[in-house]
Parts: sequence; C-alpha cells; structure tokens
Amino acid sequence: MPAAASTASMMLLRGILFLAWLPGSLAHQGPPLWGTPRCYSAEELPHGQVPLHLLARNARWEQALPVALVPTLEAAGSRPHKQPQARTQCPTLRPEKVLQADTHERSISPWRYRIDVDEDRYPQKLAVAECLCRGCINSRTGRETAALNSVPLHQNLLVLRRRACAPTPGAFAFHTEFIRVPVGCTCVLPRSAQ
Repeated sequence: MPAAASTASMMLLRGILFLAWLPGSLAHQGPPLWGTPRCYSAEELPHGQVPLHLLARNARWEQALPVALVPTLEAAGSRPHKQPQARTQCPTLRPEKVLQADTHERSISPWRYRIDVDEDRYPQKLAVAECLCRGCINSRTGRETAALNSVPLHQNLLVLRRRACAPTPGAFAFHTEFIRVPVGCTCVLPRSAQ
C-alpha cells in the first residue's frame, strides 16, 4: 500500500510541475508547439496561405472574437488599417440613442473596432478595439470625466507567424505565437490622484 501511495503522489507532483511549466511554455515565441518547423518555398504556398495540417492543429480561430468580427466590420464598410487610427473626440452619450446602440457605443468607456492587417500572421485580419476616451463618460451628464480612466481589455490569441528560413532564400516557416488583442474597453480608477 505505501508503494502505491508513493507512486500516486509522484504522479500528482509531476502533473503539478507540468501545469506550472505549461503557461511559460505556451508564451514561448519559438518553433511550433508540435515540432520542428518545415520550410516552404513560395511555389508551394503562395503568400497568405497556410498549410492545412497547421490549421487543423491550432485554435479554432473562427470562434475568437477578433476573428469573428472581421466579416461584420467589412460588410459595414470598415477598411483594414496597418496602424492605429487617430483618437477621435470622446462621444457624448444621449439617452435616446443608447437604446438602439451596440455595447461598444453605449458603454461609459466606449470603443470602436478597426481591422488590423498583418500579412505575415495567420489570421491576417483581426478586429482590434480602440478606446475613444481617455477618461470615462459620466452616466448623469453623458460627458467625459477624468475621475476614471478608459483602458483596453485584452484577449490572448494564438496565431501563426510567417518567418524566413535562414538557410534557404525565399523560403519560410510558420511559428506559433501568443499575442494580446484589445477586444473592448472598461473604466478603472486612476493609478494616481489627479
């Protein structure tokens, strides 16, 4: 009986150590999590395409908010941008318009979405939230106040990054990478008194 308990304890300890190691290993921005990366020539995969076997082993991108919103934004006429857009003036909330507005428009920390494009990343297009206010909107007056700060909320997303293969000119490989994507904004207390 003591030998079985010792074996069970050892297996539990190994499991705990593995779980402690796992988050750090997932954040690693190196070769794919499933082995040595393969180099592909431009003829094998035209720019923007990803090998099907890599897509099958990764996250379900279509379920992630930053990916799922792209078709909706494109249908609404939003054009892709490689850089953040200039901050616009913080909107004034009007009670009569709040009832029909989407969450990001009726928030006291409103935001807009833009489509971020990176040709060396898969998915190439992601919906990215940008806070419209530095402060937050006072629910009584509908105007911005500096008593609170608007900050972005992030989602970690696993993507594939296309990188050149060192020994072969024109060849490339895909590496996994976790990125932080802003998906909305919220209000927080300022870090220091103003």
